[in-house]
Amino acid sequence: MNLKHKNARILIVDDDEDDFIITSDYIRSIPGNTFTITWCPSYNEGVVKLLEGGHDLFFVDYRLGAKSGVDFLKEARENNCDNPIILLTGKGNYAVDLQAMELGAIDYLVKTELTVEKMERCIRYAMERAATMQALQANERKYRTIFEKSKDVVFVADVQLNFTDVNSAIYTLLGYNKEEILGTNLCDIIDQSQHRKFLQQALQHRHNVNDWEVLLNTRDGDKKQCTLSVAMETGEGEEGYVQGIIHDITNLKKIEKANLQSEKLAAAGRLVRTIAHEVRNPLNNITLSIEQMQHSIKDEHAELYMNIIQRNSKRISDLISELLYTSRPTEQALTGETLQTIIDDVVASSIDRITLKNMKLKLDYPANGLMILADKEKLKLALLNIVINAIEAMKEGEGMLHIAVAGTEKHAVLTISDNGAGISEENISRLFEPYFTQKRNGVGLGLTFTLNILQAHKAIIEVSSEIGRGTTFTISFPVESEVAA
Repeated sequence: MNLKHKNARILIVDDDEDDFIITSDYIRSIPGNTFTITWCPSYNEGVVKLLEGGHDLFFVDYRLGAKSGVDFLKEARENNCDNPIILLTGKGNYAVDLQAMELGAIDYLVKTELTVEKMERCIRYAMERAATMQALQANERKYRTIFEKSKDVVFVADVQLNFTDVNSAIYTLLGYNKEEILGTNLCDIIDQSQHRKFLQQALQHRHNVNDWEVLLNTRDGDKKQCTLSVAMETGEGEEGYVQGIIHDITNLKKIEKANLQSEKLAAAGRLVRTIAHEVRNPLNNITLSIEQMQHSIKDEHAELYMNIIQRNSKRISDLISELLYTSRPTEQALTGETLQTIIDDVVASSIDRITLKNMKLKLDYPANGLMILADKEKLKLALLNIVINAIEAMKEGEGMLHIAVAGTEKHAVLTISDNGAGISEENISRLFEPYFTQKRNGVGLGLTFTLNILQAHKAIIEVSSEIGRGTTFTISFPVESEVAA
């Protein structure tokens, strides 16, 4: 017997002193023991001792006056006492034995059948089982703490992917209370149907998915970019279950996208400056040559062609100047401005277009003004370019332009939405590239110029679109205190 078990503190709850003496003699006869044995002659006193927690093992007689050993087991369960309890009875009774085991008794002994060997085996088994259960409960508490405190969403679901348990991080990420999400299917919050199908097939064939990027729908209708890891677990005789972790990478993706835009813009700028330098040298030679020829040649027919060459040379020079201007990082004088005031000026500049095309305008502002650091005139030009593009993308008489401003702790968020033709996913990735345009007579520098200004304001811009349903530009500005910091 383990040394710890030999030193166990044992309480015998029995209203018959003779039975106590017999039981304790069997315990003391166990070779090498150093047990501390205490007698408790009444049920109520035994319950008090149980709740005090001063004993390691309890022997409880089945009959204790008006109460019974079964009542004692119920008291222990109701008070979450996990000390091992062994029920003693004068004669065997299968129904009592079964009830005792169901209520958590470690063992059930008949007094007339006791021996030293049986008592030693019973105590050893009881103490070892109690130690095992305590270790399991300690591990459960430890992992439950990790489960509850994790900033990532940790969940358990059945094999059909219906949530059966989830930590409170689900509210922070998706806005659902735990009670709301339980019973909901994981696939119901996955945004794209092909992703739902992939998840179901992957679990069916591979039984796990690791760090899979997926778009999830929040309770408020927003979308969160996340990584999802799930694994199917099975046990003997059980249907199995699924456990998983959801990690929010929305902000990381926004930063990556902003960095990619900056890198693309910088690379395009370097290319533009190189090409512009190489084109301008021969272009200057052409322009000077034409000017000399105009002085020396007086033929009207030749002069017509020379004027055409001169006009187009100037046009090329102007395009190069415009391209260099949009690719050069802008130096801006930023001052504290109210975002709603800037939007009002943008709307005022575009209201004639909206009226002439018989379109609707909806403005949503918060009650308080949101202060940002901005170069007011340049930011107006950048936002006006987005608004005009939205107006031009919508059909006359059917257009709805929705401009909304919202505030968070660190950002002022502006959304500009239209119900126009929409932009394909392929073209969204090229939207801010110089000279990329979907307009028949467009140059493709407007949004490049806009991006340059917004980046100078440390703003993050995102574009979402659906063909035939419209486009939304979402621009997040740091609030004034965050920028200043």
